[in-house]
Amino acid sequence: MPKANIFLILGGIGSALVAILHVFIIYFGASAYRFFGAGEEMAIMRENGSLIPDLITAFIVIVFIGFSIYAFTAAKRLNRHLPFLKFGLIAIASIYLIRGLALPFLLIFTPEKIAPLILWSSLISLSFGLCYAIGYKLWIKQI
Repeated sequence: MPKANIFLILGGIGSALVAILHVFIIYFGASAYRFFGAGEEMAIMRENGSLIPDLITAFIVIVFIGFSIYAFTAAKRLNRHLPFLKFGLIAIASIYLIRGLALPFLLIFTPEKIAPLILWSSLISLSFGLCYAIGYKLWIKQI
């Protein structure tokens, strides 16, 4: 039996936590949109009763749940057959890594807009990306 792929498990847990965070953002509304950096326009739309911010955030929840499902499937924690599993893991790792590695460019080109939240979310994205990338490398050796 193959050894548990702790990196994919950690990546899947991280993605699930991000999905849960976005559910809380929907629940808490405009103040949460502001706090987590979604922008004043999203917060104002939510305050005015628009469903658009919540629909966008719900879509994000679904995406992160999908990321988790791909990680847990490759880690053999879910008994599923997913299409494009190899490609999916590479794409997820790439998305997280690009988001994390964007921080130096943000610091150079928009230093006045770098809030602590942007810094932390970049570092978290980078760590999740590394989990998916290392997990993929270990997983590909087992198949």
